[in-house]
Amino acid sequence: MGPLHGIKVIELAGIGPGPMAAMLLADMGATVLRVDRKQPSGLGVPRPQKYDLLLRNRRSVPVDLKDPAAVAFVLDLIDSSDILIEGFRPGVTERLGLGPEICLERNPKLVYGRITGWGQDGPMAQDVGHDLNYIALTGALHAIGRAGQPPTPPINLVGDFGGGTMYLVMGVLAALVEARSSGHGQVVDAAMVDGVASLMTQPQGSFAAGIMNNERGTNVTDSGAPFYETYLCSDGRYVSLAAVETRFYRAALQVLGLPHLLATQWDRETWPAAKAQIAETFLTRSRDEWCAAFDGIEACFAPVLSIDEAPNHPHLRARGTYLEIDGVTQPAPAPRFSRTPNGVPKPFQPWQADEAWNILAPWLDAADVAAARRAGVID
Repeated sequence: MGPLHGIKVIELAGIGPGPMAAMLLADMGATVLRVDRKQPSGLGVPRPQKYDLLLRNRRSVPVDLKDPAAVAFVLDLIDSSDILIEGFRPGVTERLGLGPEICLERNPKLVYGRITGWGQDGPMAQDVGHDLNYIALTGALHAIGRAGQPPTPPINLVGDFGGGTMYLVMGVLAALVEARSSGHGQVVDAAMVDGVASLMTQPQGSFAAGIMNNERGTNVTDSGAPFYETYLCSDGRYVSLAAVETRFYRAALQVLGLPHLLATQWDRETWPAAKAQIAETFLTRSRDEWCAAFDGIEACFAPVLSIDEAPNHPHLRARGTYLEIDGVTQPAPAPRFSRTPNGVPKPFQPWQADEAWNILAPWLDAADVAAARRAGVID
């Protein structure tokens, strides 16, 4: 099921953005095989495997890539694949004998997707880093936070998954479409710094126009404006208000009983005082009471839900935005397709020697699987 049914993907095991890219492709119907290490890498945050949700919807095969026979085995898998995803430092797959030159020579239609923080070239290409470092270099981190406060790490959504995963998936799918017409694959260099810089396109334009400045917490969408802010309620919970357009702000102020604030909506000098009045008003009721007051009002209002609250919100329940797999609540596949809907995801299924043929059948025939076993490449 899914629009990518029939597409075969090899994922060289990594952490973060690469696995999520593989998950998204698998969610959309691709058959993905994760080439795991025989020994744990020690990378990432340790957790029981059933909670590593980025691994869902695929099988794995553990091999030792320092063994030439194992490399030859992986190359055989790549021969009949449409996409390969790897997230090593630049040059690592080349040293392993799995670099793009040799892979594309064997399989000219292959789309070779590479995801790194700094990119395949440039003076920082070999530097270590994580999400926070990548968004720091691109101006994104500097722009996030409240006035007078340090930059606020926005969990690892912006660099790893926004600037990394999403651009990698977009890139490999674009290259796959092109390969269908040209007959030639190519390398997709997805660097998180490039992706985050791309995500910053609108702020860059706003900054150039003088609409946005470098002082955190003083701009329209960074908590500077009273109409684009989160507010504490009497029960210690929060609500969000994003009433940028005048008609939405007018509606919000009517509910709050503060209609006089509308006249100075775009006067930045009045923002701190307006925000203080709105904050004082929100403190008079609980979050749920404000939700009831704003119900049916077009004011760009929503409660701030915790991770465990979100799946139970009536709207998200009605849409089936979350589902439960193997006892773990998690987001359902997205986006949705009208004619080729995504299937229900399955938990990650690690290597099982007695199922070797079923796991490897999309790529190898029985004789190849038997030869890999005799060579000690697989159990």
